[in-house]
Amino acid sequence: MFENSPPRLLPWTRPDGAPCYLSTDDPDSHLSVLADTVEAELLAAAEALLDELDEAEAPSAVPDAGPQERCRTAALRNALRDVLRIAVSRGGRLPGPCDHGATRLCEGRTCCRACRRQIYL
Repeated sequence: MFENSPPRLLPWTRPDGAPCYLSTDDPDSHLSVLADTVEAELLAAAEALLDELDEAEAPSAVPDAGPQERCRTAALRNALRDVLRIAVSRGGRLPGPCDHGATRLCEGRTCCRACRRQIYL
């Protein structure tokens, strides 16, 4: 990615369930763009699922669901909502890249070599 930066965790896994990582200095590479697209699709799918769960919250929507199932569904819906909120919040806090380009480690974090602003990867 950038000089001394950690590899990017990709939004998919290997067939054995292990994580996949990408190490590149080109944010416009085919795999980087594909990963960005898949991440956007996963966020959209999470939002759609929350909408479905909110519509199915009415007791008549799932007549055979008992109290435990409704409680689990509510807990999962709330957890998904929280994780989605965190993902969107973190993405919104990412600074745009500075024009300097060169990076270095500043106290264990990737920073711009010129302006010393932390770069989130």
